[in-house]
Amino acid sequence: MVRRAAIGAVAGTLAAGGLALEVISRPHTLRNRVLAAGAPSPSGAPASRAKVAQQPSLAADGEDRDSSFVAGQRKPPAKNAAKPKQFSGFAAAAKAGVTEPSLLVAKGGPLTDAQARQHLLNRVTFGPRPSDVKNLERLGIDRWLAAQLSPTAKDPAGDQAWRSRPLAGADPATIRRGIEEYSWEAMFDTGMATLGRQVFGSRQLFEVVVDVFANHLHVSTPSDRCWDVAPQYAVSVIRQHAFGRYNAMLKAAMRHPAMLRYLDNDQSNRESVNENLGRELLELHTVGVSSGDTEKDVRNSAYVLSGRGATDEGRFEYLADRHRTGRVKVLGWSASNTSGKGGLATGDRYLDYLAIHPATARTLARKLVVRFVDDSPPADLVNRLAQVYLRNNTAILPMLITLFRSSEFWNSLGSKTKRPLEDVVSSARALDLPLGPTTGKGLEAVYWQLNNLGHAPLGWPSPNGYPDVAPAWSSAGQMLDRWSMHRALAHGWWEGMKREKLPADLRPRKGDTYRAWFDRLGVRLIGQRPNAWQRAALSTFVGAKSTARVDQGRMEWQAGHVVALVLDSPQFLAR
Repeated sequence: MVRRAAIGAVAGTLAAGGLALEVISRPHTLRNRVLAAGAPSPSGAPASRAKVAQQPSLAADGEDRDSSFVAGQRKPPAKNAAKPKQFSGFAAAAKAGVTEPSLLVAKGGPLTDAQARQHLLNRVTFGPRPSDVKNLERLGIDRWLAAQLSPTAKDPAGDQAWRSRPLAGADPATIRRGIEEYSWEAMFDTGMATLGRQVFGSRQLFEVVVDVFANHLHVSTPSDRCWDVAPQYAVSVIRQHAFGRYNAMLKAAMRHPAMLRYLDNDQSNRESVNENLGRELLELHTVGVSSGDTEKDVRNSAYVLSGRGATDEGRFEYLADRHRTGRVKVLGWSASNTSGKGGLATGDRYLDYLAIHPATARTLARKLVVRFVDDSPPADLVNRLAQVYLRNNTAILPMLITLFRSSEFWNSLGSKTKRPLEDVVSSARALDLPLGPTTGKGLEAVYWQLNNLGHAPLGWPSPNGYPDVAPAWSSAGQMLDRWSMHRALAHGWWEGMKREKLPADLRPRKGDTYRAWFDRLGVRLIGQRPNAWQRAALSTFVGAKSTARVDQGRMEWQAGHVVALVLDSPQFLAR
């Protein structure tokens, strides 16, 4: 009972209530437009959201699946709001930042240097390790971010973690030689190795951007028909182009057997064209559901892509005799499409058109702003990033540079919260868990725990990728499961994802009072000292006044529980 009361007190009403934010009774939401269109009334929120995903054409301008989750959550105007501004450097933008009351700030005002560094680490990484904090302090914001934005940076620790799963990212031939046909082992290895890079890698911004695009051009991994091709897709399409040009990434995806099998394009022929890929290319991958595309556009999009498929051995093939010929028109693009032989080149020109479409620019800009700034993305910043994307021939890095030099990024302290994956990975990084010979085994254990939380890397079962907004992950039951994960990691339940002892800077020092130790834990784990009621709850849990000296013998076995309680706090939930 004491531990349960302490968890509730430290975590506060935000977490104890499970972030129960149900999007209902708003007349202009996607849900109610679906109902107005005559769809069966859903029995609950998950069903209604699934129905929205099935009928995206009902969306209004600028809406997608994630925006439907936050519809109606109107924030009060920011007291310190100023006109959006771009700065010449990252540090200059940070220096001008302001805060509003949030999970991390009781009272708004100028963004302090310490707050700026914490904010940057929370957004740009999957959670800072102590080494990240030290490197940022040593290099400063400009140099640290420049290093994270480098497309040629090395990541020895991430590479080692990746290699701990032997079939991660393997090519189809290697997979077919190594495992039984239709086994999912290589797909699981790829998900676990992706988790390994997130936990142990130093190229954290790259890994975050990889996660954004893995969910944008999503191929569910695992999925039945992709058993031998999905692992390579994660490497040769997403990772290879994450800091490159979206045009190249899109073309690579539309020629990769994983995407072509996943959305059944390999089943298309000129007499019976499957529309799955043609539809998702428009509504998910490029112009979005509010672009004004029609069912005729979708059919023509599918015609253009017909003939693209995969061999039984997992290689891309284009079969001219399966390509649907005849004049095609999609939005503002058209082609005579007179021969099957020329169909592949016609398709590439179509992809070029979509990649540089202004609506595609807004789709991608919105994805990045939702990830790095706010669940309700500021329209002005979305538009600026979209213009940068178009001016730079679909390059992704200039969009990121613009984002991190914007006032909106630095004014958004506390406006994002962690999804299950970020919560678990940031806990492991905060605990500074080390690489070792059994890391692969530990990654497997944590992967399955994330699967139970509904957020295993690459594992979303639908083509639209994992949601990236807080209401999509709001439930009291899931919050309890996250708290359990904090304890599992703090106490080292899994071989390969534990330390023999808590790091020295998380253990009480000789002569510490409980208050001194609690405050040091707070600064180390959540970037600030616990507030008065959190400190009182921690004192209640250890059964001593905060001014008392730490009982070193008892804390040898109880310190992990105290660390887990700090990880349960709302401040740690902030991204």
